[in-house]
Amino acid sequence: MSTEVKKFGTLKDGRDISLYILKNENGTEASFTDLGAAWVSMMVKDREGNFADVVFGYDDPEIYFNNPNSCGETIGRCANRTSNAKFTLDGKEYELGKNQNGLHNRHSGPEKWCKVRFTGEVEETKLGSRVSFHYIFPDGYQGFPGNLDFTVSYTLAEDDSLTIEYNAVADKKTIINPTNHAYFNLRGHNAGDISGHLVWINADYYTPTDAESIPTGELADVVGTPMDFTLEKPLGQDIDADFEQLKLVGGYDHNWCINRWDGTLRLAAKAKDPESGRKLKVYTTLPGVQFYTGNGLKDDAPKGKGGADYSRRTGFCFEGQYWPDAVNKGEDWPKPVFEAGEPYHHYIVYKFVTRMDETDEDEDESLTADQAKENEA
Repeated sequence: MSTEVKKFGTLKDGRDISLYILKNENGTEASFTDLGAAWVSMMVKDREGNFADVVFGYDDPEIYFNNPNSCGETIGRCANRTSNAKFTLDGKEYELGKNQNGLHNRHSGPEKWCKVRFTGEVEETKLGSRVSFHYIFPDGYQGFPGNLDFTVSYTLAEDDSLTIEYNAVADKKTIINPTNHAYFNLRGHNAGDISGHLVWINADYYTPTDAESIPTGELADVVGTPMDFTLEKPLGQDIDADFEQLKLVGGYDHNWCINRWDGTLRLAAKAKDPESGRKLKVYTTLPGVQFYTGNGLKDDAPKGKGGADYSRRTGFCFEGQYWPDAVNKGEDWPKPVFEAGEPYHHYIVYKFVTRMDETDEDEDESLTADQAKENEA
């Protein structure tokens, strides 16, 4: 295991930006930047032992400062959509920035965390090499109440898992719902179309949306619809089906409700690429996973690492989070609402595997948090 910190570049405003590199004994390597606490790269082997970078990212930190596609960035204070860009806590209404159709809030608004330079620190833990990024967001930033003391840690373990740990606490009752917006292509970040990836999601229900991607408030059964990933299938099999929810957003961009969620670390989703043999397993302690297939990626977007084209449906996201707009929905929706002094503590684990014949037994669906908690020792 090893860590390295080097200069990533200098922003136009004069701030120097750093790149933090973690590497394990398998040669697997992950890198992150203190600008937006973003995940920049992930080098993993295929079945032949050849490495490829499977995460979207940029060579220039100035692109991360605006990050139009949110590649790898830490999203906060509240991921996904908030209807009418407002919410109410204890009778007080809070207004957020309107950056979706001029009406709603997406990923907390125009003042995204990608513009923030976090304080980074590397260390070796029992689980593996870790980098932690810390920042205190002031009361009222993005419209949210309370000073928020926030830390996100990335740990690369010897089993090629990348554990993201979130710790936060505020001094006022507030919303806390961060996630990571990494795009994956298991053939390589620059490999193009993802329709051949096989996908499985541990969810019998999802949250349908209206034409503006705001959840309607209902839970819909996936059975008999293109939203059913309870049996593994090619990502492209149903993505263009004549189904209203898919036509509204041009593909998949929905929240799936993780089966039997109880706050423990559970298997939420899997993807694998038959061509390379790479497999990704996603675990989280959170109640939902947003599956996004890059429908909004455009050809005129900034070039990725090495000049890569990140165009429509060339990468997918699995974002562990509370269900979108939960604060404005019924009491049966898990709420990302935290009292003053109440800690927020959740995990998302991305585990990379390169053995296509590996069996996925039922016990793989649920994990104890012991592995992740080794980091706390």
